[in-house]
Amino acid sequence: MSGQSRGVLDREMHSVQDDLLRLAGMVEQAVEGAVRAMVGLDEVLARQIAADDANVNALRFKIEEACLALIATQQPAAGDLRAIVAAMNIVSDLERMADHAAGIARTVFNIAGPWSLEPLTGFPRMAELTRDMLRRAMRAYVDRDAAKAHKVAEDDDQIDDLYLQVFGELVSVMIEDPAKTSQSLKLLFAAHNLERIGDRITNIAERVVFIASGEMQELNPEPDETRLL
Repeated sequence: MSGQSRGVLDREMHSVQDDLLRLAGMVEQAVEGAVRAMVGLDEVLARQIAADDANVNALRFKIEEACLALIATQQPAAGDLRAIVAAMNIVSDLERMADHAAGIARTVFNIAGPWSLEPLTGFPRMAELTRDMLRRAMRAYVDRDAAKAHKVAEDDDQIDDLYLQVFGELVSVMIEDPAKTSQSLKLLFAAHNLERIGDRITNIAERVVFIASGEMQELNPEPDETRLL
């Protein structure tokens, strides 16, 4: 590859990286806003989260198109190709996280009256942890740092533990007061969305390891389903 071609490739890949970071910031805001809207039953904020999802989708398509153009016109090899393929996977996971956030926000429109369930207290903590993991995963991506990526994946266990805690609390609520079953199920759906966001951040960490080493590794397997019983 000539020096001129190398320069073009580097500039275009840096542009993709910048867009990925911008998309991650949008997702982080969506997660925080979705949980805040749900806990406070804020319909205005929930509608904003849903509307902003269109911007997430538009940026996702821009990034994917840029990656495909790089493959078609620059013929990247080895580490460059890994980085481009990883970026296409990362952007897909980020877009799905935004979908999960929108699902949490929609809970506001599916509940009649105020929440009356204590497990709500676990949601802000789950949201805080996922946002922190996302920031650190994207930093690992920028730094091409496999060790940081491994640490992010390990921390997903905290999200899983909180999910199991909320799950158990909601099951107890439904057993003790069947009248709260509808609310409990809606909260279970929201908690599952947060847990899935943690899983998708782990996917990003796996892509960072792939960029750095050329190997795909499952960094944090799914928890044993029997722990929910």
